[in-house]
Amino acid sequence: MTDRLQSAFALGLGALILWATFQVEASFAEAAEGAEALPLDELRAFAEVFGRIKEEYVEGVDDKALLEDAIRGMLSGLDPHSSYLDTEDYRDLQVGTRGEFGGLGIEVGMEDGFVKVIAPIDDTPAQRAGLQAGDSIIRIDQKPVKGLSLNDAVNLMRGQPGTQIKLTVLRSTEEKPFDVTIERAIIQVASVRSRILEPGFGYVRISHFQARTTEDVLKAVETLKESNEGILKGLVLDLRNNPGGVLNSAVGVSDAFLTEGLIVYTKGRQEDSKLQFQAGPDDVLAGAPMVVLVNGGSASASEIVAGALQDHHRAIVMGNQTFGKGSVQTIVPIDEATALKLTTARYFTPSGRSIQAQGIAPDIALERGEFQPLADAELADLKEADLVRHLDDEATEPEPGAETPAKLLITEDFQLAEALNVLKGLDILSRRGSP
Repeated sequence: MTDRLQSAFALGLGALILWATFQVEASFAEAAEGAEALPLDELRAFAEVFGRIKEEYVEGVDDKALLEDAIRGMLSGLDPHSSYLDTEDYRDLQVGTRGEFGGLGIEVGMEDGFVKVIAPIDDTPAQRAGLQAGDSIIRIDQKPVKGLSLNDAVNLMRGQPGTQIKLTVLRSTEEKPFDVTIERAIIQVASVRSRILEPGFGYVRISHFQARTTEDVLKAVETLKESNEGILKGLVLDLRNNPGGVLNSAVGVSDAFLTEGLIVYTKGRQEDSKLQFQAGPDDVLAGAPMVVLVNGGSASASEIVAGALQDHHRAIVMGNQTFGKGSVQTIVPIDEATALKLTTARYFTPSGRSIQAQGIAPDIALERGEFQPLADAELADLKEADLVRHLDDEATEPEPGAETPAKLLITEDFQLAEALNVLKGLDILSRRGSP
């Protein structure tokens, strides 16, 4: 009796799918001649599998949950960035683009079956715990990640603010995996920070491209200019460990420093996925030199900015090869509560370079480093001041222990200090004129 019921169910479901298929095919035929036929044999196989699961699986399975899992499976087989957004995922995505969400503060992807850290977000529990771009998470609270989907792994890492989670991390520079304990929190991210490095030289850090990022960058640059009598000699734009975000914000930030030309263009199968973005006439720095800092955690929207400024010779890109995410994801609502995040296009820099799986190569490669000043006794160079009976300088001597801003900066962030040195050199050359 069970076999008969199962067969009848499968045949009935198959007939229903066939009827819907013919209706869809008829609609397509009316709308566009020669539309691609739906795979009827595969749909029958799907109906057969669905029927067997419903009838023979050891526990009862909810129809809605089973079909949602089927949708997830279809999307996960496409690429690492396409996914099904259920009610909670869709809400988190909408909240995240506004700059507030719950969790650890880390952008992740899937690689070789493990969760790979694309970048920790500034001033979040993940960054404070020491997670780095390129880390692989192999266990979550002692549960192996291997075999889990990215959504399942992300859901395990979510939880109530104040609760703790233990991640087992594999890092290329470490001989064996190690554990990191992190306390979950509500993540409130200010995507833009800025400060003066030295008189005349500004610094803008973008940690994530959100809906308001372009506006925040413009305000930050204006504030820096006001504190320097209305002009900047140069600017460091820091996109290290920036995992990307809103495409329009990346276009807006690039446009802020360009006066003309193509910023980025996208190509996909559909006409509406073929877009071009052009720069307007205003440069907020009035041509002052720029350095863009990138590394392996710079992905997607941050690669668009670095690529556009590099192609237009507007900025020198320094640091490490970027992540190489050159695809565009479109949010396709299914209903009011759920949606698909579907890869619909690839994007290209103004010169036609594809970023996908390649990334942006810096103009000046600069590995991470640490500067430790030598003690006086370790200094090998002999100076005038070391000679017996040398003449003293009449100028006022600095207070004991005082350090210049440059020395403080180089001990704080070696790459940033090198970027500042390049800016100074460009400023000197621009004031001297061309040779």
